[in-house]
Amino acid sequence: MYKILKKDGNAKRAEFTTVHGTVQTPVFMNVATVAAIKGGVSTEDLEGIDTQVVLSNTYHLHLRPGDELVYRMGGLHKFMSCNKPILTDSGGFQVFSLAKTRKIKEEGVYFHSHIDGHKLFMGPEESMRIQSHLGSTIAMAFDECPSAKAEHEYVQMSVDRTTRWLLRCKKEMDRLNGLEYTVNPHQMLFGINQGAIFDDIRIEHAKRISELDLDGYAVGGLAVGESHEEMYHVLDTVVPFLPENKPTYLMGVGTPANILESVDRGVDFFDCVYPSRNGRHGHLYTNRGHINILNAKYEMDDTPIEEGCGCPACRRYTKAYIRHLLKAGEMLGMRLCVLHNLYFYNHMMTEIREAIEKGEYKAYKKKKLEGMLEFDSETIADGYNIARNWRKG
Repeated sequence: MYKILKKDGNAKRAEFTTVHGTVQTPVFMNVATVAAIKGGVSTEDLEGIDTQVVLSNTYHLHLRPGDELVYRMGGLHKFMSCNKPILTDSGGFQVFSLAKTRKIKEEGVYFHSHIDGHKLFMGPEESMRIQSHLGSTIAMAFDECPSAKAEHEYVQMSVDRTTRWLLRCKKEMDRLNGLEYTVNPHQMLFGINQGAIFDDIRIEHAKRISELDLDGYAVGGLAVGESHEEMYHVLDTVVPFLPENKPTYLMGVGTPANILESVDRGVDFFDCVYPSRNGRHGHLYTNRGHINILNAKYEMDDTPIEEGCGCPACRRYTKAYIRHLLKAGEMLGMRLCVLHNLYFYNHMMTEIREAIEKGEYKAYKKKKLEGMLEFDSETIADGYNIARNWRKG
């Protein structure tokens, strides 16, 4: 059940009740792709930094350890010892990201595993069965994510197929939730709006999927090549056509600025790998901008990453020590940096909720954006190295 507690313009402060607990929105979901966050972060760590929702990936867990194994272990919550809501992506994004190794047909998608190259198939029914085995709180519908640069004709064809896939997902989930030995018979289903950057396709698709009365609705296919201005335009265009009485989820986005702008457009749920991925390379978020802790100027810096931050890293350790750990290749350095970044995101969401409750969101967003220089000179200077590290994983 989704209940709006307060609105401030288009920004919504709400509660979303699930079988695994109530989520306070707007919320950032911490990305644990293979049931773990890279960087040595445990489920217990996540509880200590106010994580509300964990996101894992259907495609990756299907490949290893295998959804059948997770099912036999009692589902994903028991497997990773998590008592928080878990959302599982459908595997649909891999249709986009593994474009060189897949073939899309009406029945579904034929892949080659990115691990060993073996052939596999996933369609709407297969995605729902895998997610049912995982027993996640929220399952995402199987879709195709067309490129932002795709032609109108192709995007329309793709979105029509995604709609047909959604109907198959819904039918299969209803069947699976009624089985005697289903891990989570209360598993929810979110549909996904697609349409690249074409207003007409986006709007029509939003109208069509809204008729299905799903548990929530996502806006997909953004942050895949379009500009920030185009992304915000899509949100301005499509969110008003999604049900206001259901949560709205912006998939795979983004930076703190992206989140602040999207909340102002009515979005409730977010996820992104940025905080953990950047943290592993010493690229850290603060209220005064980004810092690269590997820079020489932090070699003898005896202050925390950010004064006043309540994360495990800042409560106890200095920049100099954390920099040393990263330089020495010690896992603790990555762990502390990832914990800091995730705490920063989670704490920012708490601030966002409080600002909406007070009716002060516009002022909060303005002050936050002015304080966080999204691309300070230090980050720009290190941008090449950061991008190179991302490619290495």
